[in-house]
Amino acid sequence: MEQDFVDIMIIASYALLGLAALAAIILPLINAIGNPKSLVTGAIGLAVILIIFGIGYSFAGSEVTATYSKFGIESGMSKYIGGIINTTYILIVVAIVGIVFTEISKIFS
Repeated sequence: MEQDFVDIMIIASYALLGLAALAAIILPLINAIGNPKSLVTGAIGLAVILIIFGIGYSFAGSEVTATYSKFGIESGMSKYIGGIINTTYILIVVAIVGIVFTEISKIFS
């Protein structure tokens, strides 16, 4: 009986997750129709992320170790994964620099 309750709750959580994902996609689109200029800010943000990914991807290596081979990862996928990891590192550094800059600017204002 307890297993049935768990199964029902898992299904309910999947349904709520799907509803939240649908709302996260549809509501900004409705807002964008009412205010098309808001799309420019989103496009600029996406372009910046893609540029940062391009930088991270260009620094990524494409070597394939024995561990990678066990999971079927080839050189192209290795470079892509390395690009994502490098992008994460770059964004972490940018966030930390932004936090430090903000705190220092608060001292002088």
